[in-house]
Amino acid sequence: MHCKAVIFDLDGTLIDTERLYRKYWPEALRHFGYVLSDERALMLRSLGRPFAPKQFREWFGEDFDYAEVRAYRKQIIEAHIKEHGVDAKPGARETLLALRELGITVAIATATDPERTERYLKLAGLDGLVETIISATMVAQGKPAADIYLYACSTLGLEPSECIAVEDAPNGVRSAFSAGCKVVMIPDQTEPDEELQPMLYARFDALPGLIGLVKEEKE
Repeated sequence: MHCKAVIFDLDGTLIDTERLYRKYWPEALRHFGYVLSDERALMLRSLGRPFAPKQFREWFGEDFDYAEVRAYRKQIIEAHIKEHGVDAKPGARETLLALRELGITVAIATATDPERTERYLKLAGLDGLVETIISATMVAQGKPAADIYLYACSTLGLEPSECIAVEDAPNGVRSAFSAGCKVVMIPDQTEPDEELQPMLYARFDALPGLIGLVKEEKE
């Protein structure tokens, strides 16, 4: 089937914020007396409810207060963004404009709530370029479950096979693949491993690589 929509992850895919989570999850945990390795911080990328709280309890015990630590992490990331702003990933604006010219529907599927998503897009100079924002707050289970992509496709009135999903991290890839989307990975912090590679429809170094693929899919 032809590509009718491209559904983007937000953090690490359209905006350069995944590195902040990699930095500030460990910092937040240190504040509460815990130690989080870089390897474990990377495992948290795009990990949504109920999986993230469960993962932390496995690491730090059943009495771990996920909500309190996460609230502090959000606070220190917001402080960073207030001071430094939010950068778009290389080629993001160019890519979104090109997709619009091709008549492709553009959506976002993210763990970030809709209000922050819109604010971050504006800070990154990408506001007005995305038609639909789907947040994991709208579904029962976040990534790596398929819920958010199934809901996004349903909202757009499309079959998953008609949608390209663009992700930067393993949990997002698993989510989109499980939903039946064509998954394009643009790695941010890590490259796809042997588990992920069979799930990928394509892999590019940067977002503009997507434009040629979508043109081919339209023909």
